[in-house]
Amino acid sequence: MLSYRHAFHAGNHADVLKHFVQMQLLQYLNQKDKPYWYIDTHAGAGVYSLREGYATKNAEFQGGIARLWGRTDLPPALAEYVAVVKALNPSGKLVLYPGSPWVALQCIRSQDRLRLFELHPTDAELLQQNFAEHSKRGTVQMTDGFEGIKAVLPPPSRRALTLIDPPYEDKRDYQHVVHCLQESLKRFANGVYAVWYPKLQRQESLQFVDKLKRLPIDSWLHVSLSVHAPKADGFGMHGSGLFIINPPWTLHGTLQSVMPWLVAELGLDNGASFELEQQVK
Repeated sequence: MLSYRHAFHAGNHADVLKHFVQMQLLQYLNQKDKPYWYIDTHAGAGVYSLREGYATKNAEFQGGIARLWGRTDLPPALAEYVAVVKALNPSGKLVLYPGSPWVALQCIRSQDRLRLFELHPTDAELLQQNFAEHSKRGTVQMTDGFEGIKAVLPPPSRRALTLIDPPYEDKRDYQHVVHCLQESLKRFANGVYAVWYPKLQRQESLQFVDKLKRLPIDSWLHVSLSVHAPKADGFGMHGSGLFIINPPWTLHGTLQSVMPWLVAELGLDNGASFELEQQVK
């Protein structure tokens, strides 16, 4: 399915959670000199306008990054994430929002490399344009990331962060993620994998995390943020989550301090909450 465009949702509460955690993972990898790869299976366009086009339809960023934009009391980890967004907006006005590839580009070092996959032809072209000046830092391929990842694992340095966040408009994406991880872990069991998913009132979403926990893995962390209670009609996304395989040992503590703050600032009703659980070796 090629109808999904992330621009509709750019900068919303789910992006805040995803990109803030993404930065924590990359910064942890940066602590060792040895190079690594950042692999993005559904990279999108890379950069999104919040003042025109799709993002203005529902203005979802108003419930996400816009609530953090002018704050001076952000927890340090969130302040680092907001600083990346502000660097993309030198005028001081919130005009552009960085997708996960752009966030990664700001975090990786000269020795690290990007491997970006995007199947949607329009977004793939935009991604190519947005990264044209950074072609030496990595590659962009217009292909299905679920398939493309097979050719890049394991990376030469045996270090990588792989972000898997399909749109899930096609219910089969849930099973595609599980299958992708099963195959990827056979090739590269020691990599860090971050799976984003939407919190929906559909069985595929409700059962998803349990299926991920049953993968042949020793260490994982699961964090989710709900910004409101599920609607009575069961329609719409009320939150999102990340399931991380081989997480940094520091991440749980960071999330323990940041997630209550996000619930308080992004929550819309008494149903706002977070989950945080982990399994370690």
